[in-house]
Amino acid sequence: MERQAKIYVAGHRGLVGSSIVRKLQAEGFTNLLLRTRAELDLTRQADVEAFFSAERPDYVFLAAAKVGGILANDTYGGDFIRDNLLIQTHVMEAARQTGVRKLLFLGSSCIYPKFAPQPMPEDCLLTGALEPTNEPYAVAKIAGLTLAKAYRKQYGFNVISLMPTNLYGPGDNFDLSASHVLAALLRKFHEAKVTQSPTVTVWGTGTPRREFLHVDDLADAALFLMRCYESSDLINVGVGEDISIAELAAVIRDVVGYQGDIVYDLSKPDGTPRKLLDVSRLHALGWRARIPLREGIAATYAWYCANHGR
Repeated sequence: MERQAKIYVAGHRGLVGSSIVRKLQAEGFTNLLLRTRAELDLTRQADVEAFFSAERPDYVFLAAAKVGGILANDTYGGDFIRDNLLIQTHVMEAARQTGVRKLLFLGSSCIYPKFAPQPMPEDCLLTGALEPTNEPYAVAKIAGLTLAKAYRKQYGFNVISLMPTNLYGPGDNFDLSASHVLAALLRKFHEAKVTQSPTVTVWGTGTPRREFLHVDDLADAALFLMRCYESSDLINVGVGEDISIAELAAVIRDVVGYQGDIVYDLSKPDGTPRKLLDVSRLHALGWRARIPLREGIAATYAWYCANHGR
């Protein structure tokens, strides 16, 4: 990738997109195409086609997506499947038609079956039922992955698909009605500390296990794979280690400095029992995550305090 190549980062204000922009800029890439949703609505086909025809980017990082936690996915499933199908279809088709040299598509580990083998290898895709609470989002991402693979086969379009694990970091969504678990817990513990609340409530039993990758590690992996990976096969991006929600809550309580108790709301769903990616394929290519979980949480909390805390 030449330093002056035109690179479009779709979703550059989001958690993933903003991190990819930081990584590209740090690596000396200066010709970045960035558009807010107000400037370019990716759910509108005509607008996407007009943008690609006018700008003709060389490379595309497709990080734009409608995302959210269990509550948001379970409540607004129609919005999640519709918007994600539209975004990825419009961007991939416009990129193909205008001669984009390579496109990187970002999926999600929720594409794998609810009771997939652990850790989850790439070839367990479509071998079992999905987790019901985020099935619409997962189906959209599976469709995007299938579209990418079909476009490579039929048209020779150079597109690669990454399946990242659970992400966190600066720029995360801390809205409790839409956030993922790590960001939600950071906010809950911070507000409980500020208000001196005696307890913090955690959804579910605390027993599900999750893997967490700092978004800056994902951005590093994305650029690494954009440079060297040339396969239609999806590739997992994660740490290769997981932690229970109860253990995560304890780490966050310690990082925040909260002194109260943790209680569990058993009326709320746990979601998938375990989500750990098999990252052996990625490790074989020579890439590994570098940011330890506690260190990453501490840095994310510092960012939250600077931008949202009171």
